[in-house]
Amino acid sequence: MKPADQLSEFVRDAMAQGGDHDRIAQALRDAGWSAPEIAEALHGWQAAPGLPPVPRPRPYASATEALLYGLLFLSLGTVAWNITDLGMELLDRLIPDPADGRWTAGSGGVRWSIAALIVFTPLFLYLSRKVATMAQGDAGRRRSLVRKWFASITLMVAVLVFLGDGIYVVYALLSGELTARFAAKAVLVAAIAALVLAYYRDELND
Repeated sequence: MKPADQLSEFVRDAMAQGGDHDRIAQALRDAGWSAPEIAEALHGWQAAPGLPPVPRPRPYASATEALLYGLLFLSLGTVAWNITDLGMELLDRLIPDPADGRWTAGSGGVRWSIAALIVFTPLFLYLSRKVATMAQGDAGRRRSLVRKWFASITLMVAVLVFLGDGIYVVYALLSGELTARFAAKAVLVAAIAALVLAYYRDELND
Protein backbone atom coordinates (compact mmCIF):
# COMPACT_ATOMS: atom_id res chain seq x y z
CA MET A 1 0.00 0.00 0.00
CA LYS A 2 1.28 3.45 -0.89
CA PRO A 3 2.13 5.84 1.99
CA ALA A 4 -0.56 8.25 0.78
CA ASP A 5 -3.14 5.45 0.91
CA GLN A 6 -2.00 4.44 4.39
CA LEU A 7 -2.33 8.03 5.54
CA SER A 8 -5.79 8.36 4.01
CA GLU A 9 -7.00 5.15 5.66
CA PHE A 10 -5.67 6.26 9.04
CA VAL A 11 -7.52 9.58 8.77
CA ARG A 12 -10.71 7.78 7.80
CA ASP A 13 -10.46 5.35 10.69
CA ALA A 14 -9.59 8.12 13.15
CA MET A 15 -12.56 10.22 12.04
CA ALA A 16 -14.83 7.19 12.22
CA GLN A 17 -13.81 6.77 15.89
CA GLY A 18 -14.72 10.37 16.63
CA GLY A 19 -11.31 12.00 16.35
CA ASP A 20 -11.33 15.69 15.44
CA HIS A 21 -9.05 17.30 12.88
CA ASP A 22 -6.76 18.96 15.42
CA ARG A 23 -6.02 15.75 17.31
CA ILE A 24 -5.54 13.76 14.11
CA ALA A 25 -3.22 16.41 12.67
CA GLN A 26 -1.16 16.52 15.88
CA ALA A 27 -0.80 12.74 15.90
CA LEU A 28 0.36 12.77 12.29
CA ARG A 29 2.84 15.57 12.97
CA ASP A 30 4.25 13.60 15.88
CA ALA A 31 4.65 10.61 13.56
CA GLY A 32 6.68 12.70 11.11
CA TRP A 33 4.19 13.50 8.34
CA SER A 34 4.62 16.86 6.61
CA ALA A 35 2.04 19.65 6.78
CA PRO A 36 1.03 19.36 3.07
CA GLU A 37 0.56 15.58 3.43
CA ILE A 38 -1.56 16.04 6.54
CA ALA A 39 -3.68 18.78 4.97
CA GLU A 40 -4.31 16.69 1.85
CA ALA A 41 -5.28 13.62 3.88
CA LEU A 42 -7.65 15.58 6.13
CA HIS A 43 -9.22 17.29 3.13
CA GLY A 44 -9.94 13.90 1.59
CA TRP A 45 -12.66 13.10 4.12
CA GLN A 46 -15.67 14.96 5.45
CA ALA A 47 -17.42 14.18 8.72
CA ALA A 48 -21.17 13.57 8.48
CA PRO A 49 -23.42 13.07 11.55
CA GLY A 50 -24.60 9.48 11.78
CA LEU A 51 -22.49 8.36 8.82
CA PRO A 52 -18.95 7.08 8.29
CA PRO A 53 -16.46 9.67 6.99
CA VAL A 54 -17.52 10.70 3.48
CA PRO A 55 -14.74 10.74 0.83
CA ARG A 56 -14.29 14.00 -1.05
CA PRO A 57 -13.60 13.96 -4.81
CA ARG A 58 -9.93 13.69 -5.76
CA PRO A 59 -7.93 14.70 -8.82
CA TYR A 60 -7.58 12.00 -11.46
CA ALA A 61 -5.72 11.25 -14.70
CA SER A 62 -7.19 9.90 -17.93
CA ALA A 63 -5.46 8.72 -21.12
CA THR A 64 -8.37 9.98 -23.20
CA GLU A 65 -8.10 13.43 -21.68
CA ALA A 66 -4.32 13.36 -22.19
CA LEU A 67 -4.98 13.04 -25.93
CA LEU A 68 -7.63 15.77 -25.85
CA TYR A 69 -5.61 18.28 -23.85
CA GLY A 70 -2.44 17.38 -25.74
CA LEU A 71 -4.11 18.25 -29.04
CA LEU A 72 -5.51 21.44 -27.50
CA PHE A 73 -2.03 22.39 -26.27
CA LEU A 74 -0.51 21.65 -29.71
CA SER A 75 -3.19 23.55 -31.61
CA LEU A 76 -2.97 26.57 -29.29
CA GLY A 77 0.81 26.66 -29.66
CA THR A 78 0.60 26.34 -33.44
CA VAL A 79 -2.01 29.09 -33.73
CA ALA A 80 -0.07 31.45 -31.44
CA TRP A 81 3.24 30.76 -33.22
CA ASN A 82 1.85 31.31 -36.72
CA ILE A 83 -0.10 34.43 -35.76
CA THR A 84 3.15 35.80 -34.39
CA ASP A 85 5.07 34.72 -37.50
CA LEU A 86 2.44 36.23 -39.79
CA GLY A 87 2.49 39.44 -37.78
CA MET A 88 6.28 39.62 -38.07
CA GLU A 89 6.08 39.22 -41.84
CA LEU A 90 3.42 41.93 -42.12
CA LEU A 91 5.40 44.32 -39.91
CA ASP A 92 8.45 43.78 -42.12
CA ARG A 93 6.36 44.94 -45.06
CA LEU A 94 4.58 47.79 -43.29
CA ILE A 95 7.74 49.14 -41.62
CA PRO A 96 10.57 48.30 -44.05
CA ASP A 97 14.16 48.70 -42.98
CA PRO A 98 16.48 49.77 -45.86
CA ALA A 99 19.37 48.06 -44.10
CA ASP A 100 17.52 44.75 -44.15
CA GLY A 101 16.83 43.29 -47.56
CA ARG A 102 14.55 40.54 -46.26
CA TRP A 103 11.45 42.70 -46.52
CA THR A 104 11.62 42.45 -50.30
CA ALA A 105 11.53 38.63 -50.20
CA GLY A 106 8.68 36.49 -51.53
CA SER A 107 5.52 35.60 -49.69
CA GLY A 108 6.33 31.96 -48.93
CA GLY A 109 6.45 32.56 -45.18
CA VAL A 110 3.10 34.36 -45.26
CA ARG A 111 1.47 31.56 -47.23
CA TRP A 112 2.80 28.95 -44.81
CA SER A 113 1.50 30.83 -41.76
CA ILE A 114 -1.92 31.32 -43.38
CA ALA A 115 -2.09 27.62 -44.32
CA ALA A 116 -1.23 26.56 -40.77
CA LEU A 117 -3.84 28.92 -39.32
CA ILE A 118 -6.52 27.64 -41.71
CA VAL A 119 -5.88 24.08 -40.54
CA PHE A 120 -5.25 24.57 -36.81
CA THR A 121 -7.58 27.45 -35.89
CA PRO A 122 -10.79 25.43 -36.45
CA LEU A 123 -9.22 22.52 -34.54
CA PHE A 124 -8.32 24.78 -31.62
CA LEU A 125 -11.79 26.35 -31.53
CA TYR A 126 -13.47 22.94 -31.67
CA LEU A 127 -11.32 21.45 -28.91
CA SER A 128 -11.67 24.55 -26.75
CA ARG A 129 -15.44 24.42 -27.07
CA LYS A 130 -15.47 20.69 -26.38
CA VAL A 131 -13.38 21.09 -23.22
CA ALA A 132 -15.63 23.92 -21.98
CA THR A 133 -18.76 21.86 -22.68
CA MET A 134 -17.31 18.84 -20.87
CA ALA A 135 -16.45 20.97 -17.84
CA GLN A 136 -19.95 22.47 -17.72
CA GLY A 137 -21.63 19.08 -18.07
CA ASP A 138 -19.42 17.38 -15.48
CA ALA A 139 -17.77 19.59 -12.87
CA GLY A 140 -15.59 16.64 -11.87
CA ARG A 141 -13.61 17.00 -15.10
CA ARG A 142 -12.15 20.23 -13.76
CA ARG A 143 -10.20 18.09 -11.30
CA SER A 144 -8.30 16.40 -14.13
CA LEU A 145 -4.58 16.29 -13.39
CA VAL A 146 -3.85 16.13 -17.11
CA ARG A 147 -5.79 19.35 -17.64
CA LYS A 148 -3.86 21.13 -14.90
CA TRP A 149 -0.48 19.84 -16.12
CA PHE A 150 -1.02 21.05 -19.68
CA ALA A 151 -2.34 24.36 -18.36
CA SER A 152 0.75 24.72 -16.16
CA ILE A 153 3.11 23.99 -19.07
CA THR A 154 1.29 26.47 -21.31
CA LEU A 155 1.37 29.18 -18.65
CA MET A 156 5.07 28.55 -18.00
CA VAL A 157 5.91 28.87 -21.70
CA ALA A 158 3.82 32.03 -22.05
CA VAL A 159 5.45 33.64 -19.00
CA LEU A 160 8.94 32.74 -20.26
CA VAL A 161 8.14 34.24 -23.67
CA PHE A 162 6.76 37.37 -22.00
CA LEU A 163 9.84 37.77 -19.79
CA GLY A 164 12.23 37.01 -22.64
CA ASP A 165 10.50 39.61 -24.79
CA GLY A 166 10.88 42.18 -22.02
CA ILE A 167 14.58 41.39 -21.61
CA TYR A 168 15.13 41.73 -25.35
CA VAL A 169 13.37 45.10 -25.44
CA VAL A 170 15.40 46.46 -22.53
CA TYR A 171 18.62 45.19 -24.12
CA ALA A 172 17.77 46.85 -27.43
CA LEU A 173 16.89 50.09 -25.62
CA LEU A 174 20.18 50.12 -23.72
CA SER A 175 22.08 49.34 -26.93
CA GLY A 176 20.37 52.12 -28.88
CA GLU A 177 18.83 49.62 -31.33
CA LEU A 178 15.16 50.09 -30.44
CA THR A 179 13.63 50.94 -33.82
CA ALA A 180 9.93 51.37 -34.58
CA ARG A 181 9.79 47.97 -36.28
CA PHE A 182 11.58 46.27 -33.38
CA ALA A 183 9.18 47.88 -30.86
CA ALA A 184 6.16 46.82 -32.91
CA LYS A 185 7.39 43.22 -33.02
CA ALA A 186 8.02 43.24 -29.27
CA VAL A 187 4.49 44.50 -28.64
CA LEU A 188 3.12 41.76 -30.92
CA VAL A 189 4.96 39.00 -29.04
CA ALA A 190 3.87 40.42 -25.67
CA ALA A 191 0.26 40.64 -26.84
CA ILE A 192 0.18 37.01 -28.01
CA ALA A 193 1.74 35.83 -24.73
CA ALA A 194 -0.78 37.92 -22.77
CA LEU A 195 -3.68 36.36 -24.70
CA VAL A 196 -2.42 32.86 -23.91
CA LEU A 197 -2.12 33.82 -20.23
CA ALA A 198 -5.66 35.19 -20.31
CA TYR A 199 -6.97 31.99 -21.92
CA TYR A 200 -5.57 29.87 -19.08
CA ARG A 201 -5.90 32.43 -16.26
CA ASP A 202 -8.41 30.38 -14.24
CA GLU A 203 -7.09 26.88 -14.92
CA LEU A 204 -4.92 26.48 -11.82
CA ASN A 205 -7.50 27.91 -9.43
CA ASP A 206 -10.18 25.28 -10.06
